[in-house]
Amino acid sequence: MAERQTNGVQSVQRALALLERVAEAQCGARLTDLARDAGLAASTVHRLLTTLEQSGFVHADAASGRWHVGQRAFAVGAAYTKQRSFVAPALPFLKRLRDTTRETANLGVIEDGEVVTLSQVESREIMRAISPPGGRVPVMCSGMGKAILATWEDAAIDRAIERHGLRALTKRSLTSPKAVHAEIANIRQRGYALDDEEFVIGLRCVAAVVWGPAGEPACAISVSGLAARMTPEKVTQTGATVQRLAAELTEVLGGKPPESS
Repeated sequence: MAERQTNGVQSVQRALALLERVAEAQCGARLTDLARDAGLAASTVHRLLTTLEQSGFVHADAASGRWHVGQRAFAVGAAYTKQRSFVAPALPFLKRLRDTTRETANLGVIEDGEVVTLSQVESREIMRAISPPGGRVPVMCSGMGKAILATWEDAAIDRAIERHGLRALTKRSLTSPKAVHAEIANIRQRGYALDDEEFVIGLRCVAAVVWGPAGEPACAISVSGLAARMTPEKVTQTGATVQRLAAELTEVLGGKPPESS
């Protein structure tokens, strides 16, 4: 019985991992590629995909032979965002951010030491910065993560660093508690956060926190764009815009920063 339960758990883990890989493949995923990436036999992967297909989580394109995310997976993902009551009201603000700055606008939250992008409105520029919804980034490599972290007490920031560490994704990523606290002090002073090519070289992101009704940081919104376009002057201008729209969204949500409580 214990062996059967272990095998069952392993199958579930493998199926979920395959679902994630299918979701990451924007043009669909081939069975052979999925099997190679997962380190599994093609027959095993096909069995797992067929099981997922029967439940509507994936579907196969008969013409191309590629596997795609199914409607059921979308419904489950949509249920997650519905529980985040700020996602739908934030959409008009993200569109305004995109239209004002001509860059990609994002909304995210912190979960288990990482920033998760919940919603996004893409730039209309040919070359644009995209970290798709559902993507996860280490907190200190993200403008949105820094914006939220700057609302925490210093002791809470230290505990987060101790628990999750400081992962460096580029040579510009912050790798010491001292550097983190210096950055947090700058954010608190100017009112917005900056990811200065710390997630991806050639990409900058400007973010501000959105407050909830209890005076808690509900989420953050940001603008991300190529560093060539996000010049220091534009970063300053964008910082003011993001702050203003974050304050307006806070008001719409019935939120309030702690100093106004």
